[in-house]
Amino acid sequence: MKKLPVGISSFRKIREQGCAYVDKSRFVHALAEMGTYYFLSRPRRFGKSLFIDTLKTAFEADKNLFRGLWLYANWDWEKRYPVIHISFAEGVLKSREELDRKIFELIEGNQKRLGVECRYKDSVSGCFSDLIQRSSEKYGLRAVILIDEYDKPILDNIITPKIAEEMREGLKNFYSVIKGQDANLRFVFLTGVSKFSKVSLFSGLNNLTDITLDAEYSAICGYTELEMVSVFSERLENKSLEDIRKWYNGYAWLGEKVYNPFSILHYLRAGKFRNYWFETGTPTFLINLLKKNQYYIPDIENIEASETLIGAFDIDFITPENLLFQAGYLTIVHDRRVAGKIFYKLQYPNMEVKASLSDYILNRYSHDPGWPL
Repeated sequence: MKKLPVGISSFRKIREQGCAYVDKSRFVHALAEMGTYYFLSRPRRFGKSLFIDTLKTAFEADKNLFRGLWLYANWDWEKRYPVIHISFAEGVLKSREELDRKIFELIEGNQKRLGVECRYKDSVSGCFSDLIQRSSEKYGLRAVILIDEYDKPILDNIITPKIAEEMREGLKNFYSVIKGQDANLRFVFLTGVSKFSKVSLFSGLNNLTDITLDAEYSAICGYTELEMVSVFSERLENKSLEDIRKWYNGYAWLGEKVYNPFSILHYLRAGKFRNYWFETGTPTFLINLLKKNQYYIPDIENIEASETLIGAFDIDFITPENLLFQAGYLTIVHDRRVAGKIFYKLQYPNMEVKASLSDYILNRYSHDPGWPL
């Protein structure tokens, strides 16, 4: 019986250690063939980092790690692209100065790995631009940029608007380089929890394709039921699929429903129904936002929101519906079009989220009876 890849976000480690792996390599091929610039929003611990690492390994042409997977026979392994990998997943940054230092550290790490050196030591945008250009020149191929948790420096400071705005401006300065380096770029993929407006962070990058609500890519992260049953069949023996479905399935982005991978893997390991995903992060800012907006809690189970309400937001305009959806506490049940506008019916995805969030809110309410429950 293969080991479960709980807590592993490295494609290489999963393959080398022989852990059970749900093959998502078809998505790598589809994205590379169809376009250049992509953005994906998914809740925390949903497999975004693992998919980023899968992209990285494919573009670096590490063919042997894909043996037995769909991409093995459907990729040009002769081309080894220079991959610039940026991740803001680690650490909490509390100022623009800390952000700039972090970016320089990430750029320096990529320089060493790719064997290039930037000429601009005092400019974040200059150094990043130089890294892209010099990498492309050295390898004779256009560069690939993969950015994981692109929004974390902002979200970590969202309850302090002034610092969050500083982070936004710092990241905007960093990301603005991408548009100017179009001639040197083969592929760009950014992922995070939230979706900030293009004007806010990606000014000028008008060709960025958002696949968050693209039914074709709804299962790019998470496990479909067919994938789960096929890959983890031995672990599912003598277990109730109906109960597992109620607890951990139900997430949808206008396509096939998927299971939360973090929760289902922990369940298959422990054999007990628990709130695995919810327990890894307390939605303090979400709760404060619900309170600030005097949100009527029972309405959470019966929300119909416009495309605007669940779409991109900015620091000075965040709605409860938007945050509940993007953070994974609500999911799309169905959509309808009225007078040219799209409206989405949102509900809890499963028992884990419904029970956990309800209990958390009730606990907060017991200490603050002024809430509109």
